[in-house]
Amino acid sequence: MVERKRIEIPEGLKVKEVPPGEMEDKFPFDISPMYEGERIRKGEYFVELGGQPLGKPGFELVIALPADQVEDMKVTIVGKDLDEMEEEGAYGFAMIYYVAGEMVEEDLEPVIERRNHDFQNYIEGYMHLQQRHDIWCRIAKSVMKKGLKSLAEIAKATMMLFKNELPFIEKIEAIYSTDEEFNKKVLDELAWPIYNARDARVEAISDEDVDEFYSCHLCQSFAPTNVCIVSPDRPALCGAITWFDGRAAARVDPEGPNRPVPKGECIDPIKGEYSGVNQYAAEESGGEYTRICLHSFFDAPHTSCGCFETIGFYMPEVDGIGFVHRGYPDVAPNGLPFSTMAGQTGGGKQILGFLGVGVAYFRSKKFLQADGGWRRVVWMAKELKDRIKDCIPEEMRDKIATEEDAKTLDELKEFLKKVDHPVVKGVVREVDGQKITDGWVEEEEVVEEAAEEVAKAPAEAAPAQPTMPMQPMQMPMQMPMPQFQMPTPTAAPAGGVKLVIKDAKIKIDKVIVRKAEEKKKK
Repeated sequence: MVERKRIEIPEGLKVKEVPPGEMEDKFPFDISPMYEGERIRKGEYFVELGGQPLGKPGFELVIALPADQVEDMKVTIVGKDLDEMEEEGAYGFAMIYYVAGEMVEEDLEPVIERRNHDFQNYIEGYMHLQQRHDIWCRIAKSVMKKGLKSLAEIAKATMMLFKNELPFIEKIEAIYSTDEEFNKKVLDELAWPIYNARDARVEAISDEDVDEFYSCHLCQSFAPTNVCIVSPDRPALCGAITWFDGRAAARVDPEGPNRPVPKGECIDPIKGEYSGVNQYAAEESGGEYTRICLHSFFDAPHTSCGCFETIGFYMPEVDGIGFVHRGYPDVAPNGLPFSTMAGQTGGGKQILGFLGVGVAYFRSKKFLQADGGWRRVVWMAKELKDRIKDCIPEEMRDKIATEEDAKTLDELKEFLKKVDHPVVKGVVREVDGQKITDGWVEEEEVVEEAAEEVAKAPAEAAPAQPTMPMQPMQMPMQMPMPQFQMPTPTAAPAGGVKLVIKDAKIKIDKVIVRKAEEKKKK
């Protein structure tokens, strides 16, 4: 249990306090659900706050406290405020809320925390993305021109929305910080222990232990057909909502974004397919899709909005799955950076080959069990692997490459061969002992000796046309086709012709070898 208490702000830091009553009469921006989904593009923003790709981490945290420890509607700004920032600059960002009320308890902290994304996107000229330790915000130049001068105005508007929309919150206070050293200390010493304790709690139950799952619609403003299904064994891909969080949210706000989803009949326990989930998904997506398998990468996979903590990507060249997190700065072995894969993955679609995943799902007993689970994972960004290494089965820990082992597909192939990864010889699914992949087909080397008479045939004879029977080589889909040239000898080689074809993934019905004709003399 992590102790909940007020955060001490060290002396010497730049601090500005805005007491209750100030900056609450009128805001220099509109507040309306119509601004949900507003995107602020490059060139349009005055400042960026947080954002792993920028190297300016941000986080948000809600702490439940007794009412006498919360000063309602007070805002404390630590570090630079908006009127002190450089235009188009980037700054670290932390949003910390103290909340109190008769019904407020620790179980509701992540629920309130996740609604910060919802309510802040009601604000004109303000864009909030991601959650927990991954937040990324932009403030538009247009709203600065309308008179926005302080983060306290954003905080006051957000707190008013919290109290209006979630009436069980009786008192709320905010700390907004752009001091990166202070933010890192609070993140490491308080926020991470709280996040981890929330995630660990759900590991004690499984999908079979409950009668209903929960949905989350918070991201439908950005991905209209996305329906996030949260079960005990599959937390939300944003990492912010577990099954317990969904249950708590549905109880205090029945008309909110988290609602019960009856499981219905279990259609496939290994893939995690349920009739009730399929029906709910079909209704809420407007018929965009009619099936969801919670624990499958390839068959009716869960949709992805855009707030995923990590992306899983399939590499057919090795028949394995890799994972990269949002802050990874380089390209993965498939040649794509996180940003490009995010564009392919998000939008509330079922995209075969890409899957948004929350970090907490790596801890699940049912992690991608339909596709081999950890035995199908071949590569992970090192920072991500180090973070969840205790979740990886010991026998697989050293068989999963990182960028230190392989940065290209060729390097990855060599690594997987060296460590004898299961994908090389074929993956046996642990959940039922079924072999689900055949393993790699070794590169075929076809060597045929041309008929002896071809080499010995007289120059004036008609060209011999022996055919060379070869075993067909099937070309896997999406595999690159190597280029090669057939040799064209200028004279009949002694001892026959040896034809060697390597790295070929094409189907060859026959190869015709002819003796080169001499040019006629004029």
